[in-house]
Amino acid sequence: MARLVMKFGGTSVANLDRIRNVARHVKREVDAGHQVAVVVSAMSGETNKLVGLCREASPLHDAREYDAVVSSGEQVTSGLLAIVLQSIGVDARSWQGWQIPLKTDGAHGAARIMGIDGAFLTQRIDGGQVAVIAGFQGIAPDNRISTLGRGGSDTSAVAIAAAIKADRCDIYTDVDGVYTTDPRIVPKARRLDRVSYEEMLEMASLGAKVLQVRSVELAMVERVRTFVRSSFDDPDAPQIGAHGLPPGTLICDEDEIMEHEVVTGIAYSKDEAQISLRGVADKPGVAAAVFVPLAEANINVDMIVQNVTGDGSTTDITFTVPATDYDRARAVLAAATDQIGAHEILGSTDVVKVSVIGIGMRTHAGVAAACFKGLSSKGINIRAISTSEIKISVLIDAAYTELAVRTLHSLYGLDAA
Repeated sequence: MARLVMKFGGTSVANLDRIRNVARHVKREVDAGHQVAVVVSAMSGETNKLVGLCREASPLHDAREYDAVVSSGEQVTSGLLAIVLQSIGVDARSWQGWQIPLKTDGAHGAARIMGIDGAFLTQRIDGGQVAVIAGFQGIAPDNRISTLGRGGSDTSAVAIAAAIKADRCDIYTDVDGVYTTDPRIVPKARRLDRVSYEEMLEMASLGAKVLQVRSVELAMVERVRTFVRSSFDDPDAPQIGAHGLPPGTLICDEDEIMEHEVVTGIAYSKDEAQISLRGVADKPGVAAAVFVPLAEANINVDMIVQNVTGDGSTTDITFTVPATDYDRARAVLAAATDQIGAHEILGSTDVVKVSVIGIGMRTHAGVAAACFKGLSSKGINIRAISTSEIKISVLIDAAYTELAVRTLHSLYGLDAA
């Protein structure tokens, strides 16, 4: 017998037929003798509808009332799933985030989880009842409902799994696991049986949309084994696959992975913009004059490249920001022109970041060289580079995205046989 948290996203609960399918998945685990808590998202499209209503009501709406409205989607889903489970003979009860309670900070609309007392839920599931929990929401210090930001149901599920000391957190979604890259670009992409927390965190932050970044961060900190699988699989199909698990991808500690591939996957992110400052004085304090105002405006800076001119008097600074922050970043820099002293500010949004990820890179030389050589052979120019122990990211023209991904995927031997 295991203690499981099962999380179902919006497409998995899009209508009553799919909710009934979800109930069959839950009943299968209950019939197998497992203790189960379920976390659900709002029905597909429902949150967008509620957000739109808030904006239509008032463009400058109160964030606390916004949370009261948009959190209602998960409340509907949790109640409906509990009703369907009861109708097929499963003892189930729905709960809202504030009833657990899942406590957050006061940043309404983008709250962070501060803590969960798992005693209440543990008591319920120990008694054989399935707890159906509305994801994406908690309770803030002002005693009002708070929401965790888009994709927050994943984070809710992992946090609850940690609080009740679950053996595993199963994330049911519309794909059957984590792939070596986007199968829409590379049909030969392979589903990975296991991925380390560190690799998944890099993949999620660099463009892979399977899991929300904060949920992976939390899983890594709390060491919550997380399993990504499809909710559209037949609930009655055999549940034995790789490592004794159904088809899917297990995100786990590095120690659970027997053999590390040098490269695990290729990710890409189109949400990138490049800004270049030309003719900046090469003296102490200039970099701070550039990046401190951006930080104060809550604009994240990623890749940074600095080139000093031949005479050493000036330098060019190039960096990337999220595409959604591009115009705001240009305005912040323009306001700080006197402190920066740049001759001109240039920029581009027609760029993409492609990343090579793999925990095996720690112990293998030549991975970066192979990447640069492979892209060069296809005539792809690299605008900027950033690296970590298990990642190499390059900024290229957006027109070459698919060619770059396919080239690197084949180069590192990730194509399926």
